[in-house]
Amino acid sequence: MSIRLSHGRELVLAGAMVALTGLIASRFPGFVAPANLASVFNDTAPLIILALGQMAVILTRCIDLSVAANLALTGMVAALVNTMMPDLPVPLIILLSITLGAGLGLINGLLVWRLSIPPIVVTLGTMTIFRGIIFLISEGRWINAHQMSDAFKAFPRTVVLGLPVLSWIAIAVVTGFAILVTRTALGRAFHAVGGNPHAAQYAGIDTGRTQCAAFVLSGALAGLTGYLWVARYAVAYVDIAAGFELDVVAACVIGGISIAGGAGSVAGAVLGALFLGIIKNALPVVNVSPFWQLAISGSAILIAVAVNVTQNRPKGRVILKAAEHTA
Repeated sequence: MSIRLSHGRELVLAGAMVALTGLIASRFPGFVAPANLASVFNDTAPLIILALGQMAVILTRCIDLSVAANLALTGMVAALVNTMMPDLPVPLIILLSITLGAGLGLINGLLVWRLSIPPIVVTLGTMTIFRGIIFLISEGRWINAHQMSDAFKAFPRTVVLGLPVLSWIAIAVVTGFAILVTRTALGRAFHAVGGNPHAAQYAGIDTGRTQCAAFVLSGALAGLTGYLWVARYAVAYVDIAAGFELDVVAACVIGGISIAGGAGSVAGAVLGALFLGIIKNALPVVNVSPFWQLAISGSAILIAVAVNVTQNRPKGRVILKAAEHTA
């Protein structure tokens, strides 16, 4: 039943995206041009990558509010390393970013696992700490395009088969994540821990270790996105991606990832991110201030949660009625 419901939500969301795109195209036909749609996907690629990491965390009944700060810190470190060692190969910088991001995620995971601190408290704290570290290591200064090497900036922008490397990385992450969630023991553990932690424990799954692994995965993807973000926009500063964690959570919830854990799909997370990406890119086209994006994201979260509650409510009523008859 939950699988059918999930697929139903994905179809509804996909239909809403098509309708929204068609509505915009009726006034601005250029919006649906292949080149523009490819640009929308490329703009949304960082959100897609982060949403998949957040999905893993939410599946285990946790939440990671530090992803944007993790992105900013790893991006700043990558930029600083590039300015100090401009000849360092880009693959090594990417590996450094992923490793650093995973380490920051491990801090979150260990605090949740070993000290049993609520995830929202842990990640709110580390979010602030990470932003503070950025200020300390950069001394509040920006790193601009002229300070970065050409290779550093060019990698995510390089076009291969009609799409920038950034888009291809997002596609690769989606493919790899789909395999992880559906074909591996760790992916099944994410769902099991979120669906019923006690049953998972009886089945031999270490709940705390699984939640920690989800935080590490989320951190690694945030680290990868940190380099891609800084290199693509050719700037690094303290407030990079400030508030972006809201979009990441919104993409998951809109895509049908249950905030209570245990339910959700890769397709849903991707569709949720693309839905927000279309809205973000459409706002300037229809002459709506981009500042409305936060309000729209927050409203979308509330609506998605309300839909979840409404869909789950009939099941409870049936149980109560059955209990009344037996009494």
